[in-house]
Amino acid sequence: MSTAQALVADIGGTNIRFALVNPVTKSVGDFEAYPCARFVSLEDAIASFLNGRKVCRAAFAVAAPVSGDVVSFTNSSWTFSIAAVKAAFEWDRFSVVNDFAATALAIPYLPSADLFSIGGGTAVAGKPIGVIGPGTGLGVSVLVPLPDGAFLAIDSEGGHATMPACDDIEAEILALLRQDFGHVSAERVVSGGGLVNLHRAMGRMLGQTTTMLAPDRIVADALDGSCPICAAALDCFFAMLGTVAGNLALTVGAKGGVVLAGGILPRMRDALSSSRFRGRFEAKGRFHPWLSTVPTVLCLHPDPAVIGLAGLI
Repeated sequence: MSTAQALVADIGGTNIRFALVNPVTKSVGDFEAYPCARFVSLEDAIASFLNGRKVCRAAFAVAAPVSGDVVSFTNSSWTFSIAAVKAAFEWDRFSVVNDFAATALAIPYLPSADLFSIGGGTAVAGKPIGVIGPGTGLGVSVLVPLPDGAFLAIDSEGGHATMPACDDIEAEILALLRQDFGHVSAERVVSGGGLVNLHRAMGRMLGQTTTMLAPDRIVADALDGSCPICAAALDCFFAMLGTVAGNLALTVGAKGGVVLAGGILPRMRDALSSSRFRGRFEAKGRFHPWLSTVPTVLCLHPDPAVIGLAGLI
């Protein structure tokens, strides 16, 4: 293995994905994914993947805010020092960015086959693009085209903004969740854990005792019609995602469109497309006509953050 190789990693709250990159051509090799829980630390995970191989530089996307040398994950116990990791592996360069900033940077380079349109609208060239996606948490970023043809990805913790209620059912759900969490952010309902919260709240509203189910099980039981509470939770999940995505579009002026990413939605493409998502996205009163022109697109690429990171090598 040539020492000219570079390393990229996409680190979420549940999984870590590694790939090697040619720093000249920016071509990305096959990536390998592991559960974060398999390793005691980030350094342990890196050493396990490299297995004695040397790389010259690295770029990592992390599901956490990046505002200094120490990175602490929002949905994981991991913490690391950027300077210490760089020194430990003797890298020439080590870039660390928010995971959804990396995802946003990939958008201009994704093939059309990896982008599935939901609803109408036409992207306006040169205008901001909102990027949002539920996974272990709720990632949010904004991609801003620059006059020189480059792109700026803005870090955001928009997933932790307060979740609004758009109808009486949602108001009741949020009231129940406030009993558990105090502040109910968008991430508390629009994420893998959020789907679990919605399922539990729906059961409480109906006076039924629900078994704690994993997100994948809730989705499966909702889609096959075997569980009405699961179906109601998933329906609410899609609607609330539409609310948050529409708020993002209005806030950043996303005439370039809104891209839906994350680890959950690509597995539910058809259900998302036929859900209340798009209707709720546009349901902003006087600004319904404005939002009806904004395209919403589902990213089907298995790991767009890796594509974005390759450009930072």
